Amino acid sequence: QLQASGGGLVQAGGSLTLICAASGRTFGAYGTGWFRQAPGKEREFVAAINWSGSSTYYADSVKGRFTISRDNANNTVYLQMDSLKPEDTALYYCAVRLYYGDYADSTRYVYWGQGTLVTVSS
Repeated sequence: QLQASGGGLVQAGGSLTLICAASGRTFGAYGTGWFRQAPGKEREFVAAINWSGSSTYYADSVKGRFTISRDNANNTVYLQMDSLKPEDTALYYCAVRLYYGDYADSTRYVYWGQGTLVTVSS
């Protein structure tokens, strides 16, 4: 089971840290990603990290502002979000990737958290 938390209301330019905590099994051997879905829009890739944390991947829209990291000892993945913009407003989901392929491809992910809402005011 995946539990995403850390969302909230923040002003533009502010920061938030999202947390994805896994329970019930260890996901340290798998890549983990963050996706988001804004109202009326399709779900989109945000960031991903491989099992060891040695490789990270970002959508162009968040590159340089967001940082993904993981702590396998605690079965947790983080998404540090800085310089937030109103267009970052969305429901953010974490997911565990079990299949090889593009890290941005949501079909490669099997386990999904329930989502945490991020609202950025202008």
